[in-house]
Amino acid sequence: MVVCTGKPNYPDGNIFPGYRLWGCQRERYLDRVDVLRVPLWPRGDGGAKNLALNYLSFVVTGLIFFPWMLKKRKFDAILVFATSPITQAIPAIALKWMKRARLALWVQDLWPESLAATGFVKNRLVLKIVGAMVRSIYACCDLLLVQSHAFIEVVGQYAGREKIVYYPNSIDAQSSETGGQLPYELSWTLDNHFCVVFAGNLGTAQALDTLLQAAIHLRDDGDIRLVLIGSGSRLEWLKTQKQVHSLDNLILPGRFPAAAMPGIFARSATLLVSLTDEHIFNQTIPSKIQAYLAAGRPIIGCLNGEGARIIQEAGAGVSSPAEQVLPLVAAIREMRCRSHVEREAMGAAGRAYFDQNFDMDMQVRHLIDLLQR
Repeated sequence: MVVCTGKPNYPDGNIFPGYRLWGCQRERYLDRVDVLRVPLWPRGDGGAKNLALNYLSFVVTGLIFFPWMLKKRKFDAILVFATSPITQAIPAIALKWMKRARLALWVQDLWPESLAATGFVKNRLVLKIVGAMVRSIYACCDLLLVQSHAFIEVVGQYAGREKIVYYPNSIDAQSSETGGQLPYELSWTLDNHFCVVFAGNLGTAQALDTLLQAAIHLRDDGDIRLVLIGSGSRLEWLKTQKQVHSLDNLILPGRFPAAAMPGIFARSATLLVSLTDEHIFNQTIPSKIQAYLAAGRPIIGCLNGEGARIIQEAGAGVSSPAEQVLPLVAAIREMRCRSHVEREAMGAAGRAYFDQNFDMDMQVRHLIDLLQR
């Protein structure tokens, strides 16, 4: 197995320590997987210019270097994990023709819809051009995997329905890593307060204004803490607002390695997921929902659509409408008023739902079957 990717720089925007900006690099993961990395322009502060250069540079360096790095390798199938940008599939298309392999695209983000929803692109003509590019990319794929049932109709506007298969995200729920000791202040907060924990990217799509306003409404409650773990384009804004409003109940500990998250989740009173009220996000299942379900902790959802449906269907927690502050505050207070037994039952129901619908071993077997077919 071979993984072809770029130099890691998300979400902070800088090339990670241990990697150099220029030149190709090779790694060996778990002594089984070859990881090939090509140079790219780092995201920086996430501005339009940096993002455009980041997207374009991977396409260019991927087209140049991947065929050279893989010149003696043969493949039956190529799988693209298609988060933004969709342009990352272009080097894979070239490899498909060179290696005479089947190409599967695992759609995680809907282009051009996501560009319009985030405000990154507003020009209608540009969105139409991007739509035509998406249609061309999908036409070169043999299989289109979609992470949400709601994606099927949207992707079907750009590709034949016979190519589209529902294939949700999953995580390795069996990992026993602990990620080391947590900072004392965070550890003490988790153990001594009712902590509502959000984990993930802190960007424009996560409705952070709503979470901030919720913290303002809850600041007189001495027990509740909103703990937002992660980094992203709006972290500095959150830090500023925390100081402006003197929010001792808003905790911003930064980003932790993935191995640390199971331990943090286990010590959380409840887990929080939020998205802005955009039609495209209503169709998306945030990958953190699978992680929350696997953790066996109760969930509070501040979102609409597929994400809220899964929380309710699983009986894993409570949900409130996207970007609605007072219903979110009410949901947090309701969860705190629930007994420990009730919250544990919600967590257990969520884990059972995960095992039935998102179990990693089951998903791996399904993926192998799809690629072989």
